[in-house]
Amino acid sequence: MTALVFQLLGGIGLFLLGMVLLSDGLKAFAGESLRRALVRFTGTPLKAFGSGALVTMMVQSSSATTISVIGFVSAGLLTFPQAVGVVMGASLGTTATGWMVALLGLKVSVGYYALPLIGIGAFMRLLAKGPMRSLGLALAGFGVIFVGIEGLQEAMRDLSAQVRLAELPVAGFLGHALAMAIGVVLTIVMQSSSAAVATTLTALHTNSVNFDQAASIVIGAAIGTTFTGVLATIGGSVPAKRTALAHVLFNLVSGLIALLLLPLFLRALAWAQVHLGLDPGATSLAAFHSAFLALGALLLLPLVQRFTHHIERLVPEKNPLPTRHLDDSLLHAPTIALEATRRALRETTCEVAAGLGRMLEAGGRSSHAASEQRARTAVALDRVQQFFARIPPAGEEPLSQTRVGLMHSIDHLTRLLSRLEPPESVQRVLPHPQLRVGVELCRTLLDRAAAGLGPQPPEHWLAQVGTAASELADLRKRQRPNVLDATSDGSVAPGDALDLLDAMRWLDRIGYHTWRLCHYLDAPGPQGSPASAPASGSPPPPG
Repeated sequence: MTALVFQLLGGIGLFLLGMVLLSDGLKAFAGESLRRALVRFTGTPLKAFGSGALVTMMVQSSSATTISVIGFVSAGLLTFPQAVGVVMGASLGTTATGWMVALLGLKVSVGYYALPLIGIGAFMRLLAKGPMRSLGLALAGFGVIFVGIEGLQEAMRDLSAQVRLAELPVAGFLGHALAMAIGVVLTIVMQSSSAAVATTLTALHTNSVNFDQAASIVIGAAIGTTFTGVLATIGGSVPAKRTALAHVLFNLVSGLIALLLLPLFLRALAWAQVHLGLDPGATSLAAFHSAFLALGALLLLPLVQRFTHHIERLVPEKNPLPTRHLDDSLLHAPTIALEATRRALRETTCEVAAGLGRMLEAGGRSSHAASEQRARTAVALDRVQQFFARIPPAGEEPLSQTRVGLMHSIDHLTRLLSRLEPPESVQRVLPHPQLRVGVELCRTLLDRAAAGLGPQPPEHWLAQVGTAASELADLRKRQRPNVLDATSDGSVAPGDALDLLDAMRWLDRIGYHTWRLCHYLDAPGPQGSPASAPASGSPPPPG
């Protein structure tokens, strides 16, 4: 019995090891491209569904896809409805492993022929350079999977001779519940629904369990796989929690569909067995696994907007802070982490611009609410800086340029934030008629900047911000001699003149830092989004 347990654990362990190596190898070989594709090709729930299924089939891990999506939603790269579509697709895509096991691993003795793949992959991992090293790791993992399946087959044959699992209760609620619980536990313990399904397929192939039990175990595995995504959201953002809940609810709905579908599926198999000579084996179970998840997606995809609305009500966003995009799970992907930083800075800039606009409208007076907002924004900016500092370096030049641009953005935003509390001398003279044009021009610039950095930027907004900043700088140059002349003829007191000059410079600085912020934050993100048209004319002078 001890040898049987060792063989069973070894077979499962080799399968899991192969899955890890294959997934890690493929993600390292083409992970960045897959992440970009996942973000880019998710315009509609249907496209998101297809992207999720395809990426999961390629990386052989629905958990990896789901965790990545949770990070994307936290970073603001995907909307919640898009994320739900990807999660549904990932659940269907993971059934590809079951088909691979059923069609190749069980019908053909692939384990022996897989040994050379392990050797070739190991040598590629040790000797090759660049992406080929990762490809070698994936190749070795692919071979280890089939060696593990062969070990599982032998262990299950011996197990079926000693323990008759097929004699456990099948019919009724108790029988289905017991088998589903086994599937849930297997998936949680193995941390892989693919491994649980592969074990079930092997057990069915060796007659250790019957088809009813195997189908219920597979249903339990589909529910148990949501556990990994739930764990990934502990301490995470609200969007991440919503995505995990959507994953749980989708798999529960699909599981319920599977329970309702199972009697009809069994009748169809019985008919096929009598009339076509088809035995209800591993291939039929793989088909059942894909069928109930596909039906779940077919049912919920048309209702995705309503579905997501209900989840948003269940998990509300109480305080939508700009730093909600900064999820620590993104740090392993510098491209995505930099984009999350950019989005957090955009939202923070919008808040600062809105605060400055309200202050100018109030004649420069800084209220208690404005002081509190400045304190909150300062904390948020500090959080952004800390997150940005922890993003690991990347060797690609576009990432370097993005990083430098974000450093400029943080610097300009820090300077702009200090303008939220103007000196008393500036507050005193802002209502002066000589500053009316400058104040109105500055308010217009801030409004255009906030609109441009918002979710739906208008056309040519960056050019308009640049033009307004240039006009503000020119206005300061023109008004400076006028103020000095007014002092000489006695119409303006020397002290007031100095305060007016300070106020003009203060307005000019707001315009300059806002324009530079918009310039850097509108740059194309790592996911390849297009930038707006560059500002026309010469930039405002730095002084």
